[in-house]
Amino acid sequence: MSPLISETNTSFKWFILATATFVTMLYAMNVTIASIALSDMRGAMGATQDQISWVVTGNIVATAIFTPFAGWLSSRMQIRTILFFSVIGFIISSIFCGMSDSLEEIVIARIAQGIFGAPLPPLSQTLVLAAFPKRQISVAMAVWGMGTILGPVIAPTIGGYLGELLNWRWIFYTLVPFGFCALLAVIATVPKRPVESGMHLDWVGFFALACSVAALQIMFDRGERNSWFDSTETFVECGIAIIGFYIFITHSLTTKKPFINLSIFKDRNYTVGLILIFFFGMLNFVPMVIFPPLLQELRGYPQSIIGLILGMRGIGTFVGFAIIAFTSRIDPRIIIFFGFGIQAVSGLYMSTFDINMTFSHIAWASLVQGLGVGLTWPPVSVICFATLSNKFHGEATAMFHLIRNIGSSFFISVSVAVVLHMGQINFEEIGSTVSLWNQGINFSGVINSLDDLNVTKLTNELNRQSLMVGYIDAFKLYSWVGFLSIPLIFLIKITKTQNN
Repeated sequence: MSPLISETNTSFKWFILATATFVTMLYAMNVTIASIALSDMRGAMGATQDQISWVVTGNIVATAIFTPFAGWLSSRMQIRTILFFSVIGFIISSIFCGMSDSLEEIVIARIAQGIFGAPLPPLSQTLVLAAFPKRQISVAMAVWGMGTILGPVIAPTIGGYLGELLNWRWIFYTLVPFGFCALLAVIATVPKRPVESGMHLDWVGFFALACSVAALQIMFDRGERNSWFDSTETFVECGIAIIGFYIFITHSLTTKKPFINLSIFKDRNYTVGLILIFFFGMLNFVPMVIFPPLLQELRGYPQSIIGLILGMRGIGTFVGFAIIAFTSRIDPRIIIFFGFGIQAVSGLYMSTFDINMTFSHIAWASLVQGLGVGLTWPPVSVICFATLSNKFHGEATAMFHLIRNIGSSFFISVSVAVVLHMGQINFEEIGSTVSLWNQGINFSGVINSLDDLNVTKLTNELNRQSLMVGYIDAFKLYSWVGFLSIPLIFLIKITKTQNN
């Protein structure tokens, strides 16, 4: 029985679970909330598409860098104290996001959101792992996982409605009341516990890992805009990422007290779990980032409708969690197999979309994808920590969420790059067939003469059709990632404890 359980009665652990879930949901709400308002912010601040992307990039980079920092903080301070100040900082930075009047101000505020929000998921997961015995971890992880999944559903739904009704600033103000509720929950339920020992902070390892992750994230996000390795910037960022990672690995292998204890990777299930959570991260948030511009630019849907469509994903996730709750004695590899398989099938279904897709088509795809997410997240979380020693939970959960964040941001950038690149290629191919002598165009009356109005309409329609093909290619790639992750499931080693 863990120290946390001995300090609290057995029923109080459910209050701790509720708080950990809500705190994680607060963080998760921040992940995609800005994506539904980028176009409005770009117009309000007079920024270009490349410049406004830093509203998302800055937050992702800050979160990725400071996530591993949570393990060291938890060895120096009480988790209760860390969560308290993290939530307060998150609330204040969210208010400043809404009050920002320039691009520089909102980017700085979003970076602050990432810094204060980074410790929330790993420390919340540490609380849950410490409060529950192994026989109840599967159910506890299913409940806790709702925070990670439901946050990106609730935020766009409420934020999209308020953003359309009022203005884009209210998208960020939406986070404030949730933040105060999380703060009260932390104060009321998270117990005080003595800090066992102060972990030595390996500054060399930390800065090497931070520089590597930051350079990698920025390279992924800006690669398509810079034509990838045709740009000197991409070479510099790639070089920094490789050198930083090399220094981190070599230093961690040679120093007595590394920033991340590499011995945690000796645990087979933990290592396989990290690979699976990387694939899960790739699949998790991509539809939520791709759907808003697809629906807004190609179909003209308002923010409120987009929020409702994304909300359908939450229904599927709830169904997945409900299934997990009643199948705790089934081999978790079977559940994970169906989870990744359903997500892969949803990608195939989305790849059949065309420019005339309806609300029901998109809502159904979101529902199916959410079901796959709900089936995958809890068992992967359980498998990852099932055989790992409790003394490694702090840094292991930090690395767990770091890998997931890298997977998410990496595949989001790749998917967006596929949409833009394939859209451009298809625009050139389709455009080359457009002329006054093409009877397939003439018969519809689109081109009767080369006046400016018709050329403009035709160009816009070609752009819509070309981008749609790009989105279809991105959905096909999404499906392939889902199928490729399935063979890794057979590397999981199941023990008797995990089956009970």
